[in-house]
Amino acid sequence: MASPDCSQRWKVKDVAAHLLDGNIRILSSLRDEYPGESPAIRSYQDLLDFLNGLNADWVKAMKRVSPQVLILLHRITGPMYCDYYASLDPQAKATFSVAWAGEEESQNWMHIAREYTEKWLHQQQIRAAVHKPALLTPEFFHPFIDIFMYGLPHTYRNVQASEGTTLKVTITTEAGGSWYLIRRTDFWQLERSPQNSYDTEVTLTPEVAWPLFSKSIRPHELSSGVTITGDATLGKVALEMVSVMA
Repeated sequence: MASPDCSQRWKVKDVAAHLLDGNIRILSSLRDEYPGESPAIRSYQDLLDFLNGLNADWVKAMKRVSPQVLILLHRITGPMYCDYYASLDPQAKATFSVAWAGEEESQNWMHIAREYTEKWLHQQQIRAAVHKPALLTPEFFHPFIDIFMYGLPHTYRNVQASEGTTLKVTITTEAGGSWYLIRRTDFWQLERSPQNSYDTEVTLTPEVAWPLFSKSIRPHELSSGVTITGDATLGKVALEMVSVMA
């Protein structure tokens, strides 16, 4: 995943090149078990710095590649990338954990889900840049935002509340839905089933949710598209959720 700071500086071709890097990197490191670089990673920031370096190096090198060749490489590697993920046992341990969800170990289904958000997000950025219809449909957006919501418990991990305190997060339109975060004895639990009551509701439009939770915009930049009812202090924490490596 490219950091928001990088992707905001990139042109459309750079974003497309970054998506190609994802295909090739997965095929090389996971399918072919070719390790490439093996940096010393001791912290989340070390990992973030390493990934940002990889992303920047690739995008810089791809500036000498024509759009036509870039499209050709996508056509070659895209099906291979999909076939590799289709071959995996969804319940087996993934090589990489999903750190933004607070997981030190993830299963393949979660890793693949994270990869889906990567593809959706960057395609949406390209569509926004060239003024094409957004991917805010039930078929494509709902899986994306549902995966992003796995970041809610990790976002609230340091928030103290009485047991049973419930936060409802609603994304409007038929492509959205509602998710519930419930305080248990010593952790927060994400639920999708409707709850009889809740203490706070945060409601966002899809147009605000995807850039907010990918750190393309921050809460202080919002002028519309968000409402909070109930405990505003509790609700505002949800706006800080970042479901990407950033």
